[in-house]
Amino acid sequence: MLKAKLGMSPIAWWNDDLPDLSDDVSLEECLAQSRSAGFTGMEKGRRFPETARAMLPILKAADVTLCGGWFSGTLVDEGLSANKDRIQPMIDLFKAVDAPCIVYGEVGRSVQGDRAAPLATKPVLSDVEMRSYARKVTALGEFCAEQGMPLVYHHHMGAVVMYEAELDAFMAQSGEGIPLLLDAGHLHFARGNVLRAIDNHHARIKHVHTKDIRQSVLDSLDWSKDSFLDAVIKGAFTVPGDGSLDFAAIVKRLADHGYEGWFVVEAEQDPKVNPPLKMAEVGHKELMRVMTAAGYEVVA
Repeated sequence: MLKAKLGMSPIAWWNDDLPDLSDDVSLEECLAQSRSAGFTGMEKGRRFPETARAMLPILKAADVTLCGGWFSGTLVDEGLSANKDRIQPMIDLFKAVDAPCIVYGEVGRSVQGDRAAPLATKPVLSDVEMRSYARKVTALGEFCAEQGMPLVYHHHMGAVVMYEAELDAFMAQSGEGIPLLLDAGHLHFARGNVLRAIDNHHARIKHVHTKDIRQSVLDSLDWSKDSFLDAVIKGAFTVPGDGSLDFAAIVKRLADHGYEGWFVVEAEQDPKVNPPLKMAEVGHKELMRVMTAAGYEVVA
């Protein structure tokens, strides 16, 4: 039987890009709520300590493990050495707390954090630029892996690898040294085919974000005017079981290809409108339903 673990992102409680979309809750309360809903992992957020000595007792008290965390990469514009220097403390910390991976998110040239930049203004790389970029990301992934900490690549709205064709090009030009984080919500938002992407890239999928989509919000967006952050504020994202994606089909396709590992609910939305504990309970219930149907054993 395939084995999987369920985690959450603290972005449901506190949004790093949109501080107004945050609950005034402590890290301990965030962890307690997610654990009470059934999740055994939490990705790193801004209220986490930066040392293992401080973090481990908090995680242990909550009966939760660190299941990943975002690194803001700048390889599209900056050199490999600068990114190595910035990621090294994160490698050391994540190894010390036994996290499964670091999530590489490209922020160079990206419009994902700029509310004044419409979705249609996202950066586009030439074929030559994509080849060079993919090689650098692969090299950084190999640097991390050599130290025992996998780096997984997060395709993302507003960034240089957003559309399915861009993901295909990046995967073709990069190497095994940089595994893939599959995010169903981001790929669907970018008008991609999630099941096709799983079929094409399953061999390198090592981490999964189960972000759901409210299709009615996506359909209302004007890409020439609305930014990624506008979409978040309008409620484009939610948890499985509260949105429009067919997670039964998505999870089944991952199971068909033998994926084992973390399924992480990363759903940024207004916690005052969509209380995180309630959303966590909805997401956990739906994931347990579809994962059981797909033949997964969910383990702690």
